[in-house]
Formats: sequence, C-alpha cells, structure tokens
Amino acid sequence: MKSLIAYIFRRLLWTLPTLLLVAIMVFFLVRLVPGDPAQLILGDQASVEDLAALRARLGLDHSIPAQFLTWLGDVLQGDLGYSITNGQPVAQLLLDRFQVSAVIVLTAVTLAILIAVPLGMLAAWKQNRATDLTVVVLATLLMSVPSFWLGLMFLLTFGLTLGWLPVVGFVPFSTDFGAALAYVVMPVATLTLVEMGVLTRMMRASAIEVLRLEYVTHARAKGLSERRVLLRHVLPNAFAPTWTMIGLVLGGLLGGIAVLETVFTIPGLGRLMVESIFQRDYPVIQGCLLFTAVIYVIVNLIVDLCYPLFDPRVTAR
Repeated sequence: MKSLIAYIFRRLLWTLPTLLLVAIMVFFLVRLVPGDPAQLILGDQASVEDLAALRARLGLDHSIPAQFLTWLGDVLQGDLGYSITNGQPVAQLLLDRFQVSAVIVLTAVTLAILIAVPLGMLAAWKQNRATDLTVVVLATLLMSVPSFWLGLMFLLTFGLTLGWLPVVGFVPFSTDFGAALAYVVMPVATLTLVEMGVLTRMMRASAIEVLRLEYVTHARAKGLSERRVLLRHVLPNAFAPTWTMIGLVLGGLLGGIAVLETVFTIPGLGRLMVESIFQRDYPVIQGCLLFTAVIYVIVNLIVDLCYPLFDPRVTAR
C-alpha cells in the first residue's frame, strides 16, 4: 500500500513541472506567429489610437516576461481571457465545446476497446491461421484509412445516397436525445473504426508475447481450459500495454479531432480552434492550445495511476 501511495505521489509531483512547461510553450508559440496581433485583428485601415487601445486591452504593451506572468496568474485563477470575436469568456467557450467532443471521443474509444480487445485476443490465439490473417488485414486496413476520407464516405453513403442520417448540423443531447444521436452516429462510427485498428494490433502483439511465457504453459499443463487460460492469465497481463496505447489515443483525440469535426460540422473543441485561427482570435487560440495540452497530460496521468492495477510490478519500481 505504501509503495502505491508513493507511486501516485511521484506521478502527481512530476505533473506540475510538465504543466508549467506546457504553459510556457503555449504562450511563446502564440507569440511566434508573424505579424502584429492587433493589426491582424483590426485590419490595415485601423487608426493608431484603435491599435494602441487594443494592444493595451490584450496586454501587448508590456514586455514578454510581464505578459507571461500576468497571463499565468490569470490562468491559475481560471481566467483565460475573452474572445475577441464575440466577447465571451474563453473558459466557458472551451467547456461548452469540449462537452461535445468528449461525448463523441469517449463513446468511440469505448466501442473501439470493446471490439479491439476480443479481436486481438482471438488473433493471438489463432496465430498464423486464417482467422489471424483476416484480423491483421482488417486492422491494417483500418489503420491505413484517413479518418476524414472514411467520414466523407459515410456522409456520401448514409447521408446523401441513402438519406438515413443528417449530413449537416448538430443538436445537443439536452435538447433532443434522438436527434442528437442521429447526428453523432457517423462521427462515432468513423472514430471507432479508425482507432479499432491500432488497438487490435497492439492487443494481438501483447497477447502473443504473453502466450509464449512459461506460466501460460504451466496453466495449460495443469489442465485448465483454454477459455480460463485466456481470460484469467493472458488477458490481464496482455492488456497493460494496450491500456497505455488507449491513454495516448484518448488524449490525442480529445484535443485533436478538428478535421473530423469540420467534416461533420460538429461544434466541438477542434472546430473551435480552427475557427479561431481563421478569425485571428488569439485568446481563444491560446486557450485551446493550453486546454488541449492539459487534457493530454491529465489523461496520461490517469493512465499511469491506473497502470498498477494491470501490472503490480510498477509499484515496486
């Protein structure tokens, strides 16, 4: 128990400098964008007085270190500023859009896990047979298909040709659950299929490695059924590397499904970032980058904290 607590404490402690480094990188990356933000926002015809007023409102009239310290202090208080385009608080915009993205990503990743783990186990159990070859080919094909192309094919087939599902727009689940479900079916299906290929390959490779270990041979020699060997001895040990991959996939998708949200016109976090880039809305861009990075760090922290559940040897190290 003490080793587990020490492990959790170490992981939490290492998260703090990581988040600070993320904040520094986000701040300075935005500042490296060519051009004067005030000039880009107001246009070439803006007066000197208007430019000076906007720079003062954005804090651009201070030195870079002073700007960073002011911004970091506001961020620690939960204040990410206000959107230049519509004047709304950036933090509220991010939370509203993130709820949409999170529903799609979490549902898709959950479905991908439920399908990929059994498929990977089956392929490993039937290694070098027709079943294994079929699963590997299918997984490789899914890994090779770009998500935006698959999404467009879904739109063309089920939206335009068959007319089963809507192709443009979005309805919140709080407004109409049935209509909202119709709008998210294709995005969820697209993400599920794309991520299923990666997780299936990872699960298969891990399960094959575990099946070659001596304790599996010993369990079979004891007369245990193949089903019991796979579920009790192979699955828990083979799932640990797959769990790490799930964390990477989940963290990446929660902050990086801008292309898919653009294809399906879903008002999620990724689409907000794309729109704010075109509109030169620097507070929103900065907030999106920081929020995405923090989500990625938090998701991987949760994965690391849960890792001892699948591999108790981690606490010993």
